[in-house]
Amino acid sequence: MNQIFSDRISDVPKSFIREILSTTLHKDVISFAGGLPNRNFFPVEQIKEASQRVLDQYGADVLQYSMSEGHLQLREWIAKRYKEKMNLDVHPDQVLITSGSQQGLDLVGKILINERDHVAIEEPGYLGAIQAFSIYRPTFEPVPMHFEGLDTDVLKEVIQGKRIKVLYTVPSFQNPSGISHTDENRDEVAKIVSSRQTILVEDNPYGELCFTEKTHKSYYTRIPDQTVLFGSFSKTFVPSFRIGWLVAPKELYDKLLIAKQASDLHTNYYAQCVLYQYLCDNNMDEHISAIREKYFNQKEAMIRSIQKHFPEEVQYSNPDGGMFLWAILPEGISAHKVFHEAIKHHVAFVPGDPFYVDKKDINTMRLNFSCVDEPTIEKGISTLGKILKKYVAEEKAF
Repeated sequence: MNQIFSDRISDVPKSFIREILSTTLHKDVISFAGGLPNRNFFPVEQIKEASQRVLDQYGADVLQYSMSEGHLQLREWIAKRYKEKMNLDVHPDQVLITSGSQQGLDLVGKILINERDHVAIEEPGYLGAIQAFSIYRPTFEPVPMHFEGLDTDVLKEVIQGKRIKVLYTVPSFQNPSGISHTDENRDEVAKIVSSRQTILVEDNPYGELCFTEKTHKSYYTRIPDQTVLFGSFSKTFVPSFRIGWLVAPKELYDKLLIAKQASDLHTNYYAQCVLYQYLCDNNMDEHISAIREKYFNQKEAMIRSIQKHFPEEVQYSNPDGGMFLWAILPEGISAHKVFHEAIKHHVAFVPGDPFYVDKKDINTMRLNFSCVDEPTIEKGISTLGKILKKYVAEEKAF
Protein backbone atom coordinates (compact mmCIF):
# COMPACT_ATOMS: atom_id res chain seq x y z
CA MET A 1 0.00 0.00 0.00
CA ASN A 2 2.87 2.43 0.73
CA GLN A 3 3.74 2.55 -2.98
CA ILE A 4 0.52 4.45 -3.83
CA PHE A 5 1.21 7.50 -1.63
CA SER A 6 2.77 10.68 -2.98
CA ASP A 7 6.34 11.49 -2.00
CA ARG A 8 5.26 14.77 -0.44
CA ILE A 9 3.00 13.23 2.23
CA SER A 10 5.82 11.05 3.54
CA ASP A 11 7.66 14.16 4.78
CA VAL A 12 4.75 15.63 6.72
CA PRO A 13 4.85 15.06 10.49
CA LYS A 14 1.76 14.14 12.46
CA SER A 15 0.41 16.80 14.78
CA PHE A 16 1.80 15.81 18.18
CA ILE A 17 -0.95 17.74 19.95
CA ARG A 18 -3.71 15.93 18.04
CA GLU A 19 -1.97 12.65 18.86
CA ILE A 20 -1.97 13.29 22.61
CA LEU A 21 -5.43 14.85 22.91
CA SER A 22 -7.01 11.46 23.54
CA THR A 23 -4.75 11.07 26.56
CA THR A 24 -5.35 14.54 27.94
CA LEU A 25 -9.15 14.49 27.56
CA HIS A 26 -9.51 11.99 30.42
CA LYS A 27 -11.42 13.70 33.21
CA ASP A 28 -8.67 13.01 35.78
CA VAL A 29 -5.95 14.73 33.71
CA ILE A 30 -5.07 18.38 34.33
CA SER A 31 -4.22 19.52 30.84
CA PHE A 32 -1.98 22.46 29.97
CA ALA A 33 -1.50 20.82 26.57
CA GLY A 34 -4.30 22.10 24.36
CA GLY A 35 -4.39 25.30 22.35
CA LEU A 36 -8.12 25.61 22.73
CA PRO A 37 -10.04 28.79 23.50
CA ASN A 38 -12.19 28.68 26.62
CA ARG A 39 -15.56 27.20 25.66
CA ASN A 40 -17.32 29.22 28.37
CA PHE A 41 -16.99 32.25 26.10
CA PHE A 42 -18.66 30.71 23.05
CA PRO A 43 -21.76 32.92 22.51
CA VAL A 44 -24.20 30.06 22.02
CA GLU A 45 -27.46 32.00 22.50
CA GLN A 46 -26.32 34.90 20.32
CA ILE A 47 -25.34 32.45 17.57
CA LYS A 48 -28.79 30.89 17.75
CA GLU A 49 -30.37 34.32 17.31
CA ALA A 50 -28.01 35.27 14.48
CA SER A 51 -28.68 31.99 12.69
CA GLN A 52 -32.43 32.50 12.85
CA ARG A 53 -32.15 36.07 11.57
CA VAL A 54 -29.97 35.01 8.66
CA LEU A 55 -32.40 32.25 7.63
CA ASP A 56 -35.41 34.53 8.03
CA GLN A 57 -33.79 37.30 5.99
CA TYR A 58 -32.09 35.35 3.21
CA GLY A 59 -33.85 31.99 3.14
CA ALA A 60 -32.51 29.56 0.55
CA ASP A 61 -30.09 32.16 -0.88
CA VAL A 62 -27.78 31.78 2.13
CA LEU A 63 -27.51 28.06 1.41
CA GLN A 64 -26.25 28.55 -2.16
CA TYR A 65 -22.70 28.67 -3.53
CA SER A 66 -21.00 32.04 -3.09
CA MET A 67 -17.99 34.06 -4.23
CA SER A 68 -14.49 32.77 -3.52
CA GLU A 69 -13.30 36.04 -1.98
CA GLY A 70 -15.80 35.70 0.85
CA HIS A 71 -18.83 37.60 2.13
CA LEU A 72 -18.30 41.24 1.10
CA GLN A 73 -19.77 42.81 4.25
CA LEU A 74 -17.61 40.58 6.44
CA ARG A 75 -14.53 41.63 4.47
CA GLU A 76 -15.55 45.26 4.90
CA TRP A 77 -15.89 44.71 8.66
CA ILE A 78 -12.40 43.19 8.81
CA ALA A 79 -10.89 46.08 6.80
CA LYS A 80 -12.57 48.62 9.09
CA ARG A 81 -11.32 46.74 12.15
CA TYR A 82 -7.72 46.98 10.88
CA LYS A 83 -8.12 50.75 10.64
CA GLU A 84 -9.68 51.11 14.08
CA LYS A 85 -7.41 48.77 16.01
CA MET A 86 -4.09 48.86 14.13
CA ASN A 87 -4.32 52.02 12.01
CA LEU A 88 -3.78 49.95 8.88
CA ASP A 89 -5.29 50.99 5.56
CA VAL A 90 -6.61 47.71 4.21
CA HIS A 91 -9.11 47.58 1.33
CA PRO A 92 -11.83 44.90 1.42
CA ASP A 93 -10.59 43.71 -1.98
CA GLN A 94 -7.31 42.74 -0.29
CA VAL A 95 -9.14 40.48 2.19
CA LEU A 96 -9.63 36.80 1.32
CA ILE A 97 -11.81 34.75 3.67
CA THR A 98 -10.21 31.36 4.36
CA SER A 99 -11.23 28.15 6.08
CA GLY A 100 -9.28 29.05 9.19
CA SER A 101 -5.89 30.73 8.99
CA GLN A 102 -4.50 27.20 8.59
CA GLN A 103 -5.83 27.24 5.03
CA GLY A 104 -3.96 30.49 4.50
CA LEU A 105 -0.72 28.62 5.20
CA ASP A 106 -1.63 26.01 2.61
CA LEU A 107 -2.48 28.66 0.01
CA VAL A 108 0.83 30.45 0.58
CA GLY A 109 2.61 27.14 0.19
CA LYS A 110 0.74 26.44 -3.04
CA ILE A 111 1.65 29.72 -4.74
CA LEU A 112 5.17 30.32 -3.41
CA ILE A 113 6.99 27.15 -2.36
CA ASN A 114 8.63 24.71 -4.74
CA GLU A 115 10.44 21.60 -3.59
CA ARG A 116 13.74 22.50 -1.86
CA ASP A 117 12.91 26.23 -1.73
CA HIS A 118 14.16 27.87 1.45
CA VAL A 119 11.58 28.84 4.08
CA ALA A 120 12.63 30.68 7.24
CA ILE A 121 10.62 29.87 10.34
CA GLU A 122 10.84 30.83 13.99
CA GLU A 123 12.48 28.37 16.37
CA PRO A 124 10.46 27.37 18.29
CA GLY A 125 7.67 27.85 15.76
CA TYR A 126 4.01 27.12 15.26
CA LEU A 127 3.75 23.39 14.53
CA GLY A 128 0.74 23.94 12.25
CA ALA A 129 2.94 26.01 9.94
CA ILE A 130 5.69 23.40 9.98
CA GLN A 131 3.11 20.76 9.06
CA ALA A 132 1.38 22.85 6.35
CA PHE A 133 4.59 23.93 4.62
CA SER A 134 6.11 20.44 4.85
CA ILE A 135 3.63 19.30 2.20
CA TYR A 136 5.61 21.39 -0.32
CA ARG A 137 8.95 19.85 0.71
CA PRO A 138 10.92 23.03 1.40
CA THR A 139 14.25 23.35 3.13
CA PHE A 140 13.45 24.92 6.49
CA GLU A 141 15.84 27.56 7.82
CA PRO A 142 15.12 27.92 11.56
CA VAL A 143 15.72 31.35 13.12
CA PRO A 144 16.00 31.20 16.94
CA MET A 145 13.66 33.20 19.14
CA HIS A 146 14.72 35.11 22.22
CA PHE A 147 12.57 37.07 24.64
CA GLU A 148 12.63 40.20 22.40
CA GLY A 149 11.74 38.37 19.18
CA LEU A 150 13.74 36.91 16.31
CA ASP A 151 17.52 36.57 16.45
CA THR A 152 18.32 39.15 13.78
CA ASP A 153 21.97 38.12 13.51
CA VAL A 154 20.93 34.63 12.47
CA LEU A 155 18.16 35.98 10.23
CA LYS A 156 20.63 38.26 8.45
CA GLU A 157 23.02 35.37 7.93
CA VAL A 158 20.25 33.10 6.60
CA ILE A 159 18.77 35.68 4.23
CA GLN A 160 22.12 36.82 2.88
CA GLY A 161 23.32 33.25 2.39
CA LYS A 162 20.24 31.76 0.71
CA ARG A 163 17.25 32.82 -1.34
CA ILE A 164 14.52 32.79 1.29
CA LYS A 165 11.09 32.64 -0.36
CA VAL A 166 9.03 32.96 2.84
CA LEU A 167 9.63 34.09 6.41
CA TYR A 168 6.83 32.88 8.69
CA THR A 169 6.33 34.56 12.05
CA VAL A 170 3.75 34.98 14.82
CA PRO A 171 5.04 38.28 16.23
CA SER A 172 2.35 38.86 18.89
CA PHE A 173 1.96 36.39 21.79
CA GLN A 174 3.54 33.66 19.74
CA ASN A 175 2.42 30.07 19.73
CA PRO A 176 4.22 28.30 21.39
CA SER A 177 6.28 30.77 23.44
CA GLY A 178 3.89 33.64 24.22
CA ILE A 179 6.71 36.02 23.21
CA SER A 180 5.99 39.24 21.30
CA HIS A 181 8.52 40.91 19.03
CA THR A 182 9.52 44.33 20.33
CA ASP A 183 9.15 47.28 17.96
CA GLU A 184 12.94 47.52 17.77
CA ASN A 185 13.13 43.86 16.77
CA ARG A 186 10.39 44.35 14.16
CA ASP A 187 12.25 47.32 12.71
CA GLU A 188 15.40 45.27 12.30
CA VAL A 189 13.59 42.24 10.87
CA ALA A 190 11.76 44.45 8.34
CA LYS A 191 15.01 46.10 7.32
CA ILE A 192 16.64 42.72 6.69
CA VAL A 193 13.66 41.32 4.77
CA SER A 194 13.24 44.47 2.65
CA SER A 195 16.68 43.89 1.10
CA ARG A 196 15.51 40.63 -0.49
CA GLN A 197 12.55 39.24 -2.47
CA THR A 198 11.17 37.51 0.60
CA ILE A 199 7.50 37.36 1.58
CA LEU A 200 6.93 37.84 5.30
CA VAL A 201 3.86 35.99 6.55
CA GLU A 202 2.57 37.66 9.72
CA ASP A 203 0.19 35.31 11.49
CA ASN A 204 -1.81 37.14 14.15
CA PRO A 205 -4.48 34.90 15.73
CA TYR A 206 -3.86 36.19 19.27
CA GLY A 207 -3.35 39.91 18.66
CA GLU A 208 -6.68 41.00 20.15
CA LEU A 209 -6.06 38.95 23.31
CA CYS A 210 -3.73 41.60 24.73
CA PHE A 211 -3.56 42.10 28.50
CA THR A 212 -2.09 45.63 28.38
CA GLU A 213 -2.68 48.84 26.46
CA LYS A 214 0.72 48.54 24.79
CA THR A 215 0.57 47.68 21.11
CA HIS A 216 3.18 46.88 18.48
CA LYS A 217 2.95 48.02 14.89
CA SER A 218 2.37 45.34 12.29
CA TYR A 219 5.04 44.40 9.78
CA TYR A 220 2.46 45.59 7.25
CA THR A 221 3.22 49.18 8.28
CA ARG A 222 6.90 48.61 7.55
CA ILE A 223 7.02 46.47 4.39
CA PRO A 224 3.45 46.32 3.03
CA ASP A 225 4.46 45.07 -0.43
CA GLN A 226 6.21 42.07 1.12
CA THR A 227 3.77 41.24 3.91
CA VAL A 228 0.85 38.80 3.98
CA LEU A 229 -1.36 39.16 7.07
CA PHE A 230 -3.30 36.26 8.58
CA GLY A 231 -6.20 36.66 10.99
CA SER A 232 -8.78 34.39 12.58
CA PHE A 233 -12.07 34.44 14.46
CA SER A 234 -11.24 31.10 16.10
CA LYS A 235 -9.72 32.61 19.26
CA THR A 236 -12.18 35.50 19.67
CA PHE A 237 -15.45 33.97 18.45
CA VAL A 238 -15.65 30.19 17.89
CA PRO A 239 -13.15 27.82 16.25
CA SER A 240 -15.68 25.39 14.75
CA PHE A 241 -16.85 27.94 12.16
CA ARG A 242 -13.31 27.76 10.69
CA ILE A 243 -13.38 31.38 9.54
CA GLY A 244 -10.05 33.08 9.05
CA TRP A 245 -8.71 35.52 6.51
CA LEU A 246 -5.60 36.82 4.83
CA VAL A 247 -4.60 40.22 3.50
CA ALA A 248 -2.14 40.39 0.62
CA PRO A 249 -0.75 42.78 -2.02
CA LYS A 250 -2.70 42.56 -5.30
CA GLU A 251 -0.22 40.44 -7.27
CA LEU A 252 -0.07 37.87 -4.48
CA TYR A 253 -3.80 38.15 -3.79
CA ASP A 254 -4.71 37.20 -7.36
CA LYS A 255 -2.64 34.01 -7.15
CA LEU A 256 -3.95 33.18 -3.67
CA LEU A 257 -7.52 33.57 -4.95
CA ILE A 258 -6.85 31.09 -7.76
CA ALA A 259 -5.38 28.64 -5.24
CA LYS A 260 -8.44 29.14 -3.01
CA GLN A 261 -10.79 28.41 -5.91
CA ALA A 262 -8.87 25.23 -6.69
CA SER A 263 -8.95 24.20 -3.04
CA ASP A 264 -12.57 24.58 -1.92
CA LEU A 265 -14.33 27.20 -4.12
CA HIS A 266 -15.22 29.24 -1.03
CA THR A 267 -15.34 29.13 2.76
CA ASN A 268 -18.66 28.13 4.37
CA TYR A 269 -20.96 30.96 3.26
CA TYR A 270 -23.69 30.25 5.80
CA ALA A 271 -21.20 30.44 8.65
CA GLN A 272 -19.83 33.72 7.26
CA CYS A 273 -23.34 35.21 7.20
CA VAL A 274 -24.10 34.06 10.73
CA LEU A 275 -20.80 35.50 11.96
CA TYR A 276 -21.47 38.83 10.25
CA GLN A 277 -24.98 38.97 11.74
CA TYR A 278 -23.48 38.30 15.17
CA LEU A 279 -21.00 41.15 14.65
CA CYS A 280 -23.85 43.49 13.70
CA ASP A 281 -25.99 42.58 16.70
CA ASN A 282 -23.34 42.37 19.43
CA ASN A 283 -20.43 44.38 20.82
CA MET A 284 -17.32 42.46 19.82
CA ASP A 285 -15.08 44.64 21.98
CA GLU A 286 -17.04 43.78 25.13
CA HIS A 287 -16.91 40.09 24.24
CA ILE A 288 -13.14 40.17 23.71
CA SER A 289 -12.63 42.24 26.86
CA ALA A 290 -14.26 39.50 28.96
CA ILE A 291 -11.99 36.88 27.38
CA ARG A 292 -8.91 39.03 28.01
CA GLU A 293 -9.77 39.51 31.69
CA LYS A 294 -10.26 35.78 32.23
CA TYR A 295 -7.08 34.79 30.40
CA PHE A 296 -5.06 37.44 32.22
CA ASN A 297 -6.20 36.11 35.61
CA GLN A 298 -5.38 32.54 34.57
CA LYS A 299 -1.97 33.56 33.24
CA GLU A 300 -1.19 35.40 36.47
CA ALA A 301 -2.25 32.34 38.47
CA MET A 302 0.12 30.19 36.42
CA ILE A 303 3.01 32.63 36.85
CA ARG A 304 2.46 32.70 40.63
CA SER A 305 2.34 28.91 40.76
CA ILE A 306 5.50 28.58 38.67
CA GLN A 307 7.34 31.03 40.92
CA LYS A 308 6.20 29.03 43.93
CA HIS A 309 6.74 25.46 42.71
CA PHE A 310 9.22 25.28 39.81
CA PRO A 311 12.94 24.93 40.51
CA GLU A 312 14.76 28.24 40.13
CA GLU A 313 16.83 26.82 37.27
CA VAL A 314 13.74 26.88 35.00
CA GLN A 315 13.29 30.00 32.84
CA TYR A 316 9.86 31.01 31.57
CA SER A 317 8.11 33.68 29.55
CA ASN A 318 5.53 36.04 31.05
CA PRO A 319 3.34 36.97 28.08
CA ASP A 320 1.31 40.16 27.76
CA GLY A 321 -1.47 38.33 25.94
CA GLY A 322 -2.48 35.18 24.13
CA MET A 323 -2.90 31.69 25.55
CA PHE A 324 0.55 30.24 26.20
CA LEU A 325 3.75 30.58 28.13
CA TRP A 326 7.07 28.84 27.54
CA ALA A 327 9.41 27.15 29.98
CA ILE A 328 13.08 26.40 29.36
CA LEU A 329 14.53 23.59 31.47
CA PRO A 330 18.22 23.22 32.32
CA GLU A 331 20.37 21.71 29.58
CA GLY A 332 20.30 17.93 29.54
CA ILE A 333 16.69 17.57 30.71
CA SER A 334 14.34 16.21 28.03
CA ALA A 335 10.87 17.73 28.30
CA HIS A 336 9.58 14.70 26.39
CA LYS A 337 10.71 12.43 29.25
CA VAL A 338 9.21 14.85 31.77
CA PHE A 339 5.94 14.70 29.82
CA HIS A 340 5.70 10.90 30.14
CA GLU A 341 6.40 11.14 33.87
CA ALA A 342 3.82 13.93 34.28
CA ILE A 343 1.12 11.91 32.50
CA LYS A 344 1.57 9.20 35.14
CA HIS A 345 0.62 11.89 37.68
CA HIS A 346 -2.32 13.09 35.54
CA VAL A 347 -0.77 16.33 34.32
CA ALA A 348 -0.22 17.11 30.62
CA PHE A 349 1.69 19.76 28.69
CA VAL A 350 3.33 19.90 25.27
CA PRO A 351 7.07 19.17 25.20
CA GLY A 352 9.05 21.39 22.86
CA ASP A 353 9.99 18.80 20.22
CA PRO A 354 7.14 19.40 17.70
CA PHE A 355 7.89 23.13 17.59
CA TYR A 356 11.35 22.52 16.12
CA VAL A 357 12.51 21.16 12.78
CA ASP A 358 14.56 17.95 13.03
CA LYS A 359 15.33 18.23 16.75
CA LYS A 360 14.49 15.74 19.48
CA ASP A 361 14.53 15.64 23.29
CA ILE A 362 14.42 19.43 23.56
CA ASN A 363 14.55 21.02 27.02
CA THR A 364 11.49 23.26 26.51
CA MET A 365 7.76 22.99 27.13
CA ARG A 366 4.57 24.86 26.23
CA LEU A 367 1.97 25.52 28.91
CA ASN A 368 -1.57 26.61 28.00
CA PHE A 369 -3.56 28.59 30.57
CA SER A 370 -6.79 29.44 28.70
CA CYS A 371 -8.87 26.40 29.64
CA VAL A 372 -7.85 25.67 33.25
CA ASP A 373 -9.31 27.44 36.28
CA GLU A 374 -7.03 28.99 38.89
CA PRO A 375 -7.27 26.32 41.64
CA THR A 376 -6.59 23.62 39.05
CA ILE A 377 -3.62 25.58 37.71
CA GLU A 378 -2.13 25.64 41.20
CA LYS A 379 -2.67 21.90 41.64
CA GLY A 380 -1.23 20.98 38.24
CA ILE A 381 1.80 23.26 38.42
CA SER A 382 2.54 22.02 41.94
CA THR A 383 2.62 18.43 40.67
CA LEU A 384 4.73 19.40 37.68
CA GLY A 385 7.10 21.33 39.95
CA LYS A 386 7.79 18.25 42.07
CA ILE A 387 8.62 16.24 38.95
CA LEU A 388 10.92 18.96 37.59
CA LYS A 389 12.75 19.28 40.90
CA LYS A 390 13.46 15.57 40.78
CA TYR A 391 14.90 15.83 37.26
CA VAL A 392 16.97 18.90 38.13
CA ALA A 393 18.41 17.13 41.20
CA GLU A 394 19.27 14.06 39.12
CA GLU A 395 20.97 16.21 36.47
CA LYS A 396 23.04 17.99 39.11
CA ALA A 397 24.05 14.67 40.67
CA PHE A 398 25.06 13.33 37.27
